[in-house]
Amino acid sequence: MDGRPDHGGGLDSAAARWGGTRADWLDLSTGINPTPYPMPDLPADAWTALPDAAAAARLEAAARAFWQVPEGAAILATNGASAPIALLPHLLPPAQVRIDGPTYNEHARAFRAAGWTLTEGPAQAMVAVHPNNPDGRLWRADQIDASALAIIDESFGEVTPGQSLIALAARPSTVVLKSFGKFWGLAGLRLGFAIGDPALIQQLATRLGPWPVSGPALAIATAALTDPVWTEATRCRLAEDASRLDALVTARGATLVGGTDLFRLYDTGDAQAWQDGLARHRILGRVFPYSSRWLRLGLPGTPQHWQRLSAALNEVGR
Repeated sequence: MDGRPDHGGGLDSAAARWGGTRADWLDLSTGINPTPYPMPDLPADAWTALPDAAAAARLEAAARAFWQVPEGAAILATNGASAPIALLPHLLPPAQVRIDGPTYNEHARAFRAAGWTLTEGPAQAMVAVHPNNPDGRLWRADQIDASALAIIDESFGEVTPGQSLIALAARPSTVVLKSFGKFWGLAGLRLGFAIGDPALIQQLATRLGPWPVSGPALAIATAALTDPVWTEATRCRLAEDASRLDALVTARGATLVGGTDLFRLYDTGDAQAWQDGLARHRILGRVFPYSSRWLRLGLPGTPQHWQRLSAALNEVGR
C-alpha cells in the first residue's frame, strides 16, 4: 500500500479516459447496493431546521436495536464511515499500527497522515476490515488485539450479520465502524456509525461538532433501520445476484477469489485488459495497483444492466 487515493467510482474520470458521458456508464466499480432503500416521507423540518437531539436519539435507538449493540458501548452517527476513519488515528499519540493488507487503503492513509508507522508485528493499534475489502476475508474475535486501539471496520458487514464482531464494542479501546451507504444503497447520504469505547466515541463527537449528520439522513436511516422486511428481502436478493454474477464471470474464464454479496473479486489473468474491454462498453470495473490479475465487480441493478454486462463479457472473456 503506497498511500495514494485508490477508490471505486469516478465516472467523470472514466468518461474522460474511455469516452462517452457520465450518463452512458454503468458503474460496477463500487460495492454499493444498486437497488437502494426507498425514500420514506420526510417531515418538512428535516430540510429546514437544524437536526435536533430527539431525531438523533431516535436514530441511535434504532441503530442499537438493529446491530444489537452491547450494554456499555457508546454509539455515534457520523457523516459517513470516512469521518471516523480519518479522525481515529488522531485520538492517540502516534506509534505503530498493524493493518493487514491488501485492504481498504484509507485506513493506512489516515494513520500515516497522523504520524503513525505501519508494521506487520505487534502494535499500539490495529485495523480489521471485516469482511475485508476486496477479498471478503472474515476476522475472528480472537484475532482482535485487546491490548491495542482496535478499529473493526464492518462497512460491508450487513450481508454477513451472523459474523459481526459487534460484541467486542464493549471492550476498552475498541471501535466498530458501520457504513449506511453500502447495504442501503444510499452512499450520497454520507452516513456512518462509530460504536465502542465511550471515551473514544466522546472524543470523536467533540471533533465532529454539534451537527455531524443532516436532518434528512437522521429520518431516512431511522426508517431503514426499523424495516426488517426490506432488510431480509434485500439480503436474499443480494446473495442470489452475487451467485448469478459469479456464474456469469467465471463462465468467461475468470476464477473467483472472494468478495461479499455486495461485490465479487475475480482473478482474470489480466485485469487491465478486462477493465479496458468492459470500458469499451461503458462499464466500469475496479482494478487494484497491487495486483495485475484482480478485477472487482459490483452487482448490476436492472435486467438491462445484466444484459449489458453479459454482452460485454462475451467479448472480454477468453
